[in-house]
Amino acid sequence: MRVLLVEDDEVLGDAVRTYVRRQGHAVDWSMTREASEASLAAAPYDLVLLDLRLPDGNGIDILKQMRSRRDATPVIIMTAHDQVSDRIAGLNAGADDYLVKPVDLGELQARIQAVSRRYGAQPLPEVTIGALKVFVAERRLVAADGTDVSLSSREWAVLDRLIARRHAIVSKGQIEEALYEFGAEVESNTVEVYVSRLRRKLGKDAIETVRGLGYRIV
Repeated sequence: MRVLLVEDDEVLGDAVRTYVRRQGHAVDWSMTREASEASLAAAPYDLVLLDLRLPDGNGIDILKQMRSRRDATPVIIMTAHDQVSDRIAGLNAGADDYLVKPVDLGELQARIQAVSRRYGAQPLPEVTIGALKVFVAERRLVAADGTDVSLSSREWAVLDRLIARRHAIVSKGQIEEALYEFGAEVESNTVEVYVSRLRRKLGKDAIETVRGLGYRIV
């Protein structure tokens, strides 16, 4: 998934970004309302992790603007505001979930998985495709013909995007969006490299190339 993290606390933001990246997701981190709105206008996201108290405004306003333009991207609010009225306001504004700081990273991952499954951004916890068995939740494990296969975080990101849209063709650009956050260097053959690595590990027929359109899981 590609995640937008909106958080002005440098320590917490760095911890959350590092953790979510380790789960195989690309993370763009914005520390202001202005930067967050620019990111949302520039790229499609699968999830937004939203702080409410920002130096140049309120995160609720970002959420309201998203929903007013029919942007249905899932949003999890992370804030120190722990009053019931604050939670109600956030949920009424269109948030999908609400976490009170300090945030437990394990709980955050569980909430991300739950919201992603709800919106179809990730597959179910366990998916079987031919000889492949993919365990997305918790273990993030792939078994091919009963043998466990070790994947890097970026290999996971590619496979995750293909499985999440396994009934459709996934373009090279969509895979790049899943791989990289802003500022990362994108080589012209990066997607091809990771698809090739996955084929070596999962079987050469596991991923089909649809010439001129993209890739799909077989």
